[in-house]
Amino acid sequence: MTDVHELSSPGALPDPQETLTRTNWADLDHAYGPAKDVPRMLVALLDAKQAVRTKALHDIHHVVHHQNTLYEATAPTALYVAAILSDPRTTCSVDKDRWSLPGNMRAELLGWITSVANEVTEAADTIGSEHGFPLDDYPPAVAVRDIRPLLFSAAFAYVGDSDRHVSEAAMAACIPLLDDPRVRHHRAAVVPLLRQVLGTSELWQYRERAIDALDAWGEDSAGLEGQRNPFLFCDTDLVPDHLTRYAGADAGCSEEPPF
Repeated sequence: MTDVHELSSPGALPDPQETLTRTNWADLDHAYGPAKDVPRMLVALLDAKQAVRTKALHDIHHVVHHQNTLYEATAPTALYVAAILSDPRTTCSVDKDRWSLPGNMRAELLGWITSVANEVTEAADTIGSEHGFPLDDYPPAVAVRDIRPLLFSAAFAYVGDSDRHVSEAAMAACIPLLDDPRVRHHRAAVVPLLRQVLGTSELWQYRERAIDALDAWGEDSAGLEGQRNPFLFCDTDLVPDHLTRYAGADAGCSEEPPF
């Protein structure tokens, strides 16, 4: 497997405490107004109580990145989240519901980074531009794009993690981050890892993500098996608000793909 250090970022993530204290959160916004409450959410991600950690994870999804939207507070939150991945407390568990994918807090945080990164890919920019909203005209998107190499380095460090759920979540996060021109040259080195980690996942969502990425990068996806029945995970129940982060939600799908 490729050495993590071979794909290291040109810079270093700021210390999470520095991001927490030096960011003027009250001057930034999130889905419900001024982001002055975000530091409390971020600190709570590492709380000793599982219920508190779970609530904090819910908040960064539904407040800082509500329904796929990027806000002024999203980029500094992403820096903090990436910087705490190495904290042993992220190996603690969080509450799960019927829509949850397996994994501890570290896997969940990597999933959050994936969701944020998905909003600034080339495909996202193309769609936005077609509707008159190029990413260059939206400062929160520009801010997230600026930190993609740092997020990539943080996520890639866990591609070889002994916890399979963390490893898969990390690989999934790397895919959209590799759209950044500054790290795109690493795609060739990531391809065999993509096949090994996501291509062999027990979760069809990850296998599909591997196939899509390989195809998009002009690589061979032969031999990888996706979902044979695309409606297997759908039902007629109402989909929770946070599942509108991905396209399948409109079809009444009750499981959220990890990408």
